Formats: sequence, structure tokens, C-alpha cells
Amino acid sequence: MTNLQLLWFLLIGVLFSGFFFLEGFDFGIGMAVRFFAKNRDERDVVIQTIGPHWDGNEVWLITAGGAMFASFPMWYASLFSGYYLVLFLILVALIFRGVSFEFRANMQTDTWRNFWEWAASIGSFCAAFLFGMMFVSMIQGMPIDANGNIFGSFTDYVNWFSLVGGVAVSLLCFIHGLNFLRLKTTGELRDRAQKWSKILYPVLLAGEVVFVILLYLTTDFFTKKPVSTWSILIALVIFTLAAWWGAQAKHDWASFIASGLSLISVVVLIFNGLFPRVMIANNSANSILIKNASSSPYTLHLMTILTFTILPIVLIYFIWSYWVFYKRLKSPRAAEQ
Repeated sequence: MTNLQLLWFLLIGVLFSGFFFLEGFDFGIGMAVRFFAKNRDERDVVIQTIGPHWDGNEVWLITAGGAMFASFPMWYASLFSGYYLVLFLILVALIFRGVSFEFRANMQTDTWRNFWEWAASIGSFCAAFLFGMMFVSMIQGMPIDANGNIFGSFTDYVNWFSLVGGVAVSLLCFIHGLNFLRLKTTGELRDRAQKWSKILYPVLLAGEVVFVILLYLTTDFFTKKPVSTWSILIALVIFTLAAWWGAQAKHDWASFIASGLSLISVVVLIFNGLFPRVMIANNSANSILIKNASSSPYTLHLMTILTFTILPIVLIYFIWSYWVFYKRLKSPRAAEQ
């Protein structure tokens, strides 16, 4: 394995980390449109919190997929063909969620406005759930042949471990969204988001315990990388406890950063367990390795130059856009509810 191969494996991990940190609270806000907000005025405010950002945050996913295609074409081919139906459903969920914000704003009747609000919430939940289910099923090992083709049955994709992973990621995103809502609002919405967080964190911790048990039983993470795996899991629990403490103590920024780091910890756990593989096969001889899945050295070299030239500009733009829209939004007054 060369340094450039390792670099691009890490960069793809960073891109997915950025996606789940930023798009994670977008998913959470989307779920909150119908599951948290009580009336139209509150739903307007909830959607406005991510209005300037949600479409830009999705670019991290597109960039991660593009980077995978260019730097590890065999990984891309195996993952995207083997998980074609799952990724298709994710795409449908993202489309419905994306157009729902625009269509809702232009609907003239309550019936269609409600329809698109439910589309936003269900689409956000399904996207988060399916992402969690896909990545978790991937790390438990799939039936892959010597050419990198996946021949999975229904239970290879949908099983107790993948379902728990999907629910855990969805709950992490929802709580992350509530923490972002606390950052961006005042009044009733902020107070209610804090109350919900206090209730949901014990549920999340219980889910993390179940996840760790299934991770131990169904993957090789604890046999191949016991120290790093336990370290990351401990960090995940610490970040969850820190976010819970932030909710109890009304430290909005602490809760938001800690819940975002919890999502990043999940991505780090997956990439740590994958290394030096990119796809795990039931038959270890057929697992796809980083050194065998990458593009040519020239391609990786050229991509590295372009990335580190353009990346600072993109990061400056992202930071600037969040700075411009940093102000809190007021909750609808009680008299208007």
C-alpha cells in the first residue's frame, strides 16, 4: 500500500465524516418537521433553520462518491452495484426530502402542504436509516466472489445488526438535529428540544450497548483491531454522555459538537474496521484491499494536487455561509399557536 492510497482512503473517510456531521442535523431537522413541531408556524421556523444550508451539505455525499469513483474504482463498482437497490431507495428519499421544502412553500391547500411536510420527515428518516443499514451490513461481511461482485440475499442486507445500525444512526441524526435546533431558535422550540434530548439520550445509550454487543458477535473488529475498536467505542460513549450533559446543563454548543462527534465516531469505527480492506467478504480471500482497488499512481497524484488546491476555497465558503446565517430564529409566540 502506497502513501497516496492510504491518503485517499482517509480522505474518503473525512468526506463521509463531514457528510454525517452536517447532513446529520439536516436529517434530524427534517424528521422534526412532523414528529416535533406542533403547528404550521413552528414547522416554518424548523425548516428555516436549515434553509440556507441543507442543499450545500449534501455536496459532501456527492464529493465522497466522486472521490471513491476516481480513487478506488473497484470499491465504487462493488459497493454501488452490490447495494444498488439500497442506494436507489436512498436517492428516492433524498429527492422527496429535497423537493418537499420547495413544494411545501408553494402549496395553496393544507392537504398538499401536509403531504410535503410528511415527505420531508419520512424522507429524512428513510435516508438516515438506510445509510446506517447499508454501512453496518457492509462491515459484517458480504458474499463477494473473486471478481468483487456481491451476490447477497435479503438477510445479508436486512438482519438484526443492520436494523439496529439503521435505527441507531437515525436516532443519532434526530438528536443531532434537536441540538442544532437549540442552537438556532429561542423560546418554546428551544425549550422543547432540550426536554426531548433529555428523554432520548438514555434510549440512545441503551441502543449503543446493543450495537456494541452485535458488533462483537458479527464482525472481526475486536479480533483484528481490539485496541482501536474499544478506543473508538469508548470515545463514542464519552461524546454521547457529553452531549447529554450539555442538554441537562443548557450548553447548546457542547451538545451540538458532541453529538456531531458521535456521528463522526461511527464513521471512524467503520473505516478503522475496514482497513486495510475496502469491502469485507465472508470468505476473507475475496475481501477487496486498498492496494488492489485504487486507481493508478498518476491519477492519485493528480487528484491530490487538485484537492488540496480547491479544498481551502470550499472550506472558507462553508464557514462563511454558516457565519452569515448564525443568528437564532424566534419561536412562534404562544398567542399564535
